[in-house]
Amino acid sequence: MRIISGSLKGRTFSPPERSSVRPTTDMAKEGLFNILQHRVALEGITVIDLFSGTGSLSYEFVSRGAEMVFSVEKDAVMVDFVQSIAKKLNLKNIKAIRSDAYKFLALTAIKADIIFADPPYGTPGIQDIPELVFSKNILNEDGMLVVEHDSHLNFGAHPHFVEVRNYGKVYFSMFQ
Repeated sequence: MRIISGSLKGRTFSPPERSSVRPTTDMAKEGLFNILQHRVALEGITVIDLFSGTGSLSYEFVSRGAEMVFSVEKDAVMVDFVQSIAKKLNLKNIKAIRSDAYKFLALTAIKADIIFADPPYGTPGIQDIPELVFSKNILNEDGMLVVEHDSHLNFGAHPHFVEVRNYGKVYFSMFQ
């Protein structure tokens, strides 16, 4: 995996060998950040990266100027991996948090400019993520929620839904 843009552009890292995570493809990641940079100033923002897995998107947000990224993952091996890569890259603005993403959303007092959720496809409750985020009021004004999912989900009826984009088999539904 590699960081595709920003101050850490070109840096690469390999996930743990027995990892069961499905990192976002470079093509999808590039498409996502092209959209985000035209909607949200990435410099100085706070990001919550839910179901962060390897932390690939967390590093990308920091590389592009995010002030703080909370990388939330329930797998202890992945949390340790995110911490080790952050240390290797000397990133003090990534905080890896071991937690179930749904419990984190229910309990957090953190307010973010962007919340990115990349649950494993087929995870129960994916369709509930937008309501959890908006009912807790944890997005800053003009903030954005992005949920990565497969083609089987349709968030179009949600009142905060803005649009969906797809890159191959990867879909990003956006909410404001």
